Amino acid sequence: MTGSALPQLLRPRALRPGDLVVIAALSGPLHAVYEPDLAQAVVVLERMGFRVRRAPLLEAGRHHWWSAARPAEIAEEFNGLLRDPEVRAIIAHDGGQTALGYLDLIDVEAITADPKPILGYSDISLLHLVLYARTGLVGFHADVATPGLGGHWQAAPAARQAELEKLYWTLLTGTEAIGALPATPSWECWRAGRAEGRLIGGVINRIVLAQATRFALPLEWFDGAVLFWEEMGGQASYVWSYLQVLRHCGILDRISGMVVGVPYAIDGLGAPDASPTLPEIVLDVLGDRDIPVLGNVEFGHAGPNLPMPVGIRVALDAQQRTLSLLEPAVRSHAMTGPVG
Repeated sequence: MTGSALPQLLRPRALRPGDLVVIAALSGPLHAVYEPDLAQAVVVLERMGFRVRRAPLLEAGRHHWWSAARPAEIAEEFNGLLRDPEVRAIIAHDGGQTALGYLDLIDVEAITADPKPILGYSDISLLHLVLYARTGLVGFHADVATPGLGGHWQAAPAARQAELEKLYWTLLTGTEAIGALPATPSWECWRAGRAEGRLIGGVINRIVLAQATRFALPLEWFDGAVLFWEEMGGQASYVWSYLQVLRHCGILDRISGMVVGVPYAIDGLGAPDASPTLPEIVLDVLGDRDIPVLGNVEFGHAGPNLPMPVGIRVALDAQQRTLSLLEPAVRSHAMTGPVG
């Protein structure tokens, strides 16, 4: 599936009320202190009309080093969920530092036979990129369960919570394009312009790591794409370096636009008088590449995530500060097979 030709999109079947959604430990462990957040995430998903189950490895206190379990154990459980016809979607409990350890153990034939939405960000964005490269599967870059649905969502105003629930419900069940994502005044135009293309991205360090594996996306797949990325932790200089990697490998020469999430806990970017600023870093690396850049969009580690479905065509207008999903992320039950 990783030839140079653009992949046919592999869209999961649309979810229905009563479908089973499983929360799984696809990377980091569950610490006991976050059990209430996980319980609240279950409430959110049940309020959307889904049945919810916790996968067995998602057990408070269980861990192997920094992971919920050994990579092979996580892969075994993940593959079981992929093969189980009752399971209609999988949402990661949290991110972490584990997905690299089992990329080669995932049953991609099970995904091709019965594609399912896999939701998450952070380390899970590595899964989105690699599974998109290997199968064409739409990646649901969206909130994880515990710190996301059970944490950030609960801290948001009630109106924002309701907006997110409706948006996620539509993303998972609707077979029409969502259109414009709900913008806020915090969105910033860093370079004006318009673009339309497939949405590709995730945590920027995971984009770089994915491209260093044998499951890397062919460079041709970035032709005309709208690249989205975010980052947490580390230093501002690391972001500059990751962008330089994308420049050196040719990705920045191929994309038609860029969307940048809200940075989180990055040394050198938090102070009001920070220098350089994140826009300055981005524009420095882009140089004279005249592509639109929309910044400070609500996805990433800083708070509730707008969904950014990998592989879906989007329209970006940086000056008007709009980002629109032009295609649905799921298919109707009447359709079968990949969709171009």
